[in-house]
Amino acid sequence: MCNKIVFSMFFLTQFFSAATRAGDAAIPDAIKAPEGNSAYLTAHAKGDQIFHCVLKTGEYSWKWHAPEAKLYDTQNQALVGSHGAGPSWTYKDGSNVTAKAIQKADAPEKTSASWLLLEVTENQHDGVLAKASFIQRINTLGGVAPLSGCDANHLGSEKRVIYSADYTFYSK
Repeated sequence: MCNKIVFSMFFLTQFFSAATRAGDAAIPDAIKAPEGNSAYLTAHAKGDQIFHCVLKTGEYSWKWHAPEAKLYDTQNQALVGSHGAGPSWTYKDGSNVTAKAIQKADAPEKTSASWLLLEVTENQHDGVLAKASFIQRINTLGGVAPLSGCDANHLGSEKRVIYSADYTFYSK
């Protein structure tokens, strides 16, 4: 019980520390948005990365399935949307985008999910996200696949791993 409390306190400290670093991140060249695109919105995500236990070429492993997170305004921490399967992002005004990862860079913290550049593949509904062309995922904390626990007894099971990240939306 004590370990869970200590871990929770550590994670919360790291989460708020990451949220305050958002503007200070050194973006690796590999995930910079293409020239002609400008950042217009950054939202902080808190939630889970979901993994499924699979058997592939005789090896058991945790395979990424989907994110499930809430999006918050980086200034006042107000809830502004959600992030889910697709991957997709929905803003409080009903606008929605889906995207695909096109580049990645290792996170500075080896225990954190990769930083990504995603290209928007579909925009739905008028609103804030309607003009998005690219999305960067930076300042990740957590969210990597478990190192153990996937075996014949757990095939098909799901593991949720806590994560947070900043998503910066770009438009042309």
